Amino acid sequence: MLNEIINSIIIFAHTVIEYAPKFFPGVVMTLQLSFLSILLGTVFGLIATMLKMTKIKAIVKAIDLYISIVRGTPLLLQLIFIFQALPQIGIRFSPFVSAIIGLAFHNGAYISEIFRGAIDSIDYGQKEAARSLGMTKWQAMKRVTLPQAFKRSVPALGNQFIIAIKDSSLASVITITETLMLTRQYTSATFNPWPMFFIAGFYYMVITTVLSKGLLRLEKRLKVYER
Repeated sequence: MLNEIINSIIIFAHTVIEYAPKFFPGVVMTLQLSFLSILLGTVFGLIATMLKMTKIKAIVKAIDLYISIVRGTPLLLQLIFIFQALPQIGIRFSPFVSAIIGLAFHNGAYISEIFRGAIDSIDYGQKEAARSLGMTKWQAMKRVTLPQAFKRSVPALGNQFIIAIKDSSLASVITITETLMLTRQYTSATFNPWPMFFIAGFYYMVITTVLSKGLLRLEKRLKVYER
């Protein structure tokens, strides 16, 4: 019994060592998807927040509808809609572009709500003080409100960025060869799922841990600047 366990562990370790380097292309693709979707999602979120603050009813309702759609439907459905449904009306994107658009569209809605909450948390007296100094509404927003709101939103943004990295695994359903897609391919080829899923989980853990550490350092540095 003990020998069987030892042999199983040896075979498992050997398979992990053999296949771990083969996952590098998928990991690189995961990093590309995550970086671009987070970057564009942050831009979408900030724009949506600014548009919602215009108080123009049509624009506010449009942004609310956008957020409701993202919150009310699964990300998987959104990706499939962009990749498979839009071509039916003549709008076609490559799998990679479809994945970026879908992930950024999804992240942008949640990031918008994070920014909105952070902006609303800034004391109204600071906004009034900025206006009393002769700043316009948007100058006060740019110089007073947004810098403070960004500092307060870092922890929530960090959580959303980590979720975005894990959500990138869903891009495999639209033929993107990222980490999870390679996991399934190698599992089918070897009929040995556990080492493959262990490798995939390890890479995701490394990526999210590095991001978490970086965001924690940023948060601490911003707190130092507040003193």
